[in-house]
Amino acid sequence: MIQGKRINIVPFDMKYLKDYFDGFNEEITKFQWPDPFKSIDTARDVLQEFLNEMEREETLFFSVLSKNGEFLGSVEVHGLTGDCPELGVWIIESEQKKGYAYEALTEVLTYVCLRYDKADFYYEADIRNAGSTKLLHKFENGYEIIAQGFEKLTTESGKRLELQGYILKAKKNI
Repeated sequence: MIQGKRINIVPFDMKYLKDYFDGFNEEITKFQWPDPFKSIDTARDVLQEFLNEMEREETLFFSVLSKNGEFLGSVEVHGLTGDCPELGVWIIESEQKKGYAYEALTEVLTYVCLRYDKADFYYEADIRNAGSTKLLHKFENGYEIIAQGFEKLTTESGKRLELQGYILKAKKNI
């Protein structure tokens, strides 16, 4: 478990399946590649694959919990075996704009830098998602943020995205 000031970050457990399924809704996924899960069984299958990747140390897949154990969202690091793992975070709608995503990413980035000796991370956000862009810029003191390619695309479900990628390169004091 990774302990933050206001949150605990624990490896995902299927006891949070319904919370994840309910929270990962249309609003949360509006500017993301994935869509909400069509069923709880589909969610279980996808999340189990993340757990399998975590067992192989390819992915870190965590639940973000309040200090009293309430599910607040998820934070992930995909591609852990590569040079530049990809970051992901989402917080349930009712708990957004309280700093939980920043705290979760801060704690996980510190953990990955120290435990896995990583210094570069990939972060992607739709340019229309003001919250994700604001979150990214909160890391400017500890990371050099290098814009990557921009891509307009339409997902298989018809969602139109305007994705901007970034590399977060840890500064030496991390």
